[in-house]
Amino acid sequence: MLVSSSGPDAASRAAFRVLMKRLPGISPVESGASPEPFISTDPPLLRSVQNVEGSSFRVVKVPDFTRSSVSGFGAFLDGTQQMRFVGHHLGVPIVFGTVAAGVRIRVNRRLITWGHEAPRVERRIYLPLRYLPPLSEIRDESSEIGAANWEIVDTSTADKNGEYPSQHPTVLQERARRAVDEDRDRLEDFLAEAWCVRAEAPLFIDGGISRSERVASSSCAVGVIKSHRTLYFDGEAMGKVLGLKRGERTSVFSVTSRSRSSVMSWYLRVRDEKGHEPMWGLLRIEIAETDLPTDRADEISRWVMAETTPLSLPDGRWDKMAYGVRDCEEFLRAIS
Repeated sequence: MLVSSSGPDAASRAAFRVLMKRLPGISPVESGASPEPFISTDPPLLRSVQNVEGSSFRVVKVPDFTRSSVSGFGAFLDGTQQMRFVGHHLGVPIVFGTVAAGVRIRVNRRLITWGHEAPRVERRIYLPLRYLPPLSEIRDESSEIGAANWEIVDTSTADKNGEYPSQHPTVLQERARRAVDEDRDRLEDFLAEAWCVRAEAPLFIDGGISRSERVASSSCAVGVIKSHRTLYFDGEAMGKVLGLKRGERTSVFSVTSRSRSSVMSWYLRVRDEKGHEPMWGLLRIEIAETDLPTDRADEISRWVMAETTPLSLPDGRWDKMAYGVRDCEEFLRAIS
């Protein structure tokens, strides 16, 4: 979840004052101002996949699902991020970011914070140091910024081809956005791995599980994906996925990548899509590879369907969001 803050808190103002001392040319932006919108540069994709349940890609009605179905999930994991464009130095953007992640466990029908690993909150200043005067003194832990737990992240490092980003403000803003995304992913993976080591109960993870090999291979981790920029079907399968009715899923397929761990996945419709756009109530679920894909997909689909009540209102994503995930986000917003 990305949160845009309307104004800086006391810690942010203090850190910004230190930056202004070190960089006299900083131009602060007014409270509530924002840079050009952060628009994903990743193109929408269609990917063909290998079916692992049956010989063909098909629609499956989830068996034994009723409104009184009981969920087997014992906990929920999610993360949040906040970004604030606080100023610029001769056009070079200065971005403050906060990332947080936490696990909420279900105890006697109530959600409480998992005590073995405290929720993680990290605050960073994202600066393209290549295009700024030397700032080595403020990166020291003994400095005012270091003492306040604000870490400096360089957003102007070379890519894998040895090329540096251009000085275009929008390019540098996008670099900062991606750095914040990566920091949030790292926190979420840390908590997911810690949970999987203990394996106390099945964990509902908001998002995919393939970034971490330990999580992707754990039978207690279930990734539930709400956004569909990459669609794992094409051709004739498209009509089957987008035509799913509430309580129907696709057959299980394998998702593989050179940079991530392999997982099994399927699509599931959790809300009646009549009168809505085709992605309404459509989820994609990821689990560790198993020799019993049908049994596992049916079981987890029933759990996910059971998590559709109570509704996650007033969140605008209530058609896809489990209440436990919304509770986790609300908790993280309160502490970060």
